Amino acid sequence: MRDSRLGRALVQYGRDVMRKPEGVVPIERGAFTKVLILWAIARVVNFGMLWGFYSIAKAARWGFGPDSERLGTFWDYLTGWDADRYGQIAAQGYPMSLPMNVSGDILPNNWAFLPVWPTMIRVISGATGLGWQPVSVMMSLGASLGATWLLFVLMRTVTKPQAAWWALVFFSFAPMSFLFVIGYSEGLFMLLMFAGMLLAIKRRYLWILPIGLITAYTRPGVLALGLALGIVFLVRFFRRKVDPFPVREWASLMASGLVIAVAGLSWNHIAQYVTGTHNAYIRTELGWWLDYVGNDEFTPFTPWFRQAGTHLGFVGIVLVIALLVAFAALMWSRPVRKLGLMVVTYGFSYAVYIFAVFLPQQSTFRLLMPMAPLLGDERWSSTPRRRTAILVGCLVLQAVAILLLWTRGNP
Repeated sequence: MRDSRLGRALVQYGRDVMRKPEGVVPIERGAFTKVLILWAIARVVNFGMLWGFYSIAKAARWGFGPDSERLGTFWDYLTGWDADRYGQIAAQGYPMSLPMNVSGDILPNNWAFLPVWPTMIRVISGATGLGWQPVSVMMSLGASLGATWLLFVLMRTVTKPQAAWWALVFFSFAPMSFLFVIGYSEGLFMLLMFAGMLLAIKRRYLWILPIGLITAYTRPGVLALGLALGIVFLVRFFRRKVDPFPVREWASLMASGLVIAVAGLSWNHIAQYVTGTHNAYIRTELGWWLDYVGNDEFTPFTPWFRQAGTHLGFVGIVLVIALLVAFAALMWSRPVRKLGLMVVTYGFSYAVYIFAVFLPQQSTFRLLMPMAPLLGDERWSSTPRRRTAILVGCLVLQAVAILLLWTRGNP
C-alpha cells in the first residue's frame, strides 16, 4: 500500500514539474528599464550601507581583513577578503608550492580561487589602465546587472508576473546582496548559471556547454548544473513517449552535462599538476576547515554533520537532519513544483552540492545566493504584509551581514 502511494506521489510530482506554468505571460516592453531602476536603487542601498560601516570602522579604528590591518581607502574596503586574493592572482598568478603547517596540513592559499575572475581583472585593467580595485568593483556591478536581468527573464518564464517581480526584489535587496558591489565573482557566477538554466528550459542544450565551461573556472558550484542536466536527461528519456526526445536534443544534453562534470572536477587535477601536491585543491579547501573541525580527511556528505557534531553534539546532528527534512518538504511542495522541471532540479542539485562538499560556516550564506530561482515560489509574495515583512527583514539583515560578515568578521 505504501509503495503504491509513493509511486502515485512520484508520478504526480513528475507531472507537476513538467506541466506548462500557469499564468505566465510574455515580458512587456520597457521591462528592462524597470529592472534597471530596481537594480540601481538596490546598489545605491548597498553602497550606502557599506560606506556607513566603513566610516564607523575608520572612526573606531577597527581592524579589517584576515590580518586585522587598519582600514585604508574605501577601495581597500570594497576589495578585501577574497577580492584581495583575486587581485593577488591577477598580478602574480598562482603559487608553485603550497604552504603547510608542521602537521603537514595545507594552509589557505590562492589555489582555492578559480582563474576566470582574476584573468578578467588583469585583461581589463591592462586595457584601460585602471587599477585592479576599481576594475573588480565595476566588473561586479556589471555582472550583477546581467544576473538580475536573467533572473527576471527566468522567473517570467516559469511563474506569474507578480511572483516573478517580487522574487527579483527580494534577490536585489537580499542580506548578502552587498556582494554585488564588492570585488567578488558571485554576480558573474549567477549570471552564467541563470543563463544555463534559461537555455535548458528553452531546450537549447548545446549552448549550455561553453557557458558551463566558463562557469567551471569562475567559482565552485558548476557541478550542480551538471547534476541538474543529468536529472533532466533522465526525466525526458523516461517521458519520451509523451514528450518526444529527439537524438539532437539528447545528444546535446548529454554532451553539455558530461563536459560540465569533467570541467567541474578538473581544477583539483590542474592544481595537483602545477604544484606537485596530491589533491592540492581539495586539501587547500580543507585548510579553511582546520579551525572548525580539525584535519580529518574529506568525505562527501559528512561536512555538515562534522560541523554540527563537533560544536553541538547529538543536538547538532538532529538539527542537520531536521534541516534536510524541511528542505525536502519545500522541494516537494506544490508551489515549488509549479516552477517547473529545471528550477526544481537545479534547486535540488545545488543544495545537494552544498551539502556534499562545503562545511557550514560564515560563507554558507553567500554560497546559498545562487538558489535565488526558488524565490519564485508564489508563497513569498502572496500578501502585501508578507512582502513588506520580507523586504524589511532583508534590509535589516543586510546591515547585520555587512557588520558581522564583512566589517568585523570574515564572509
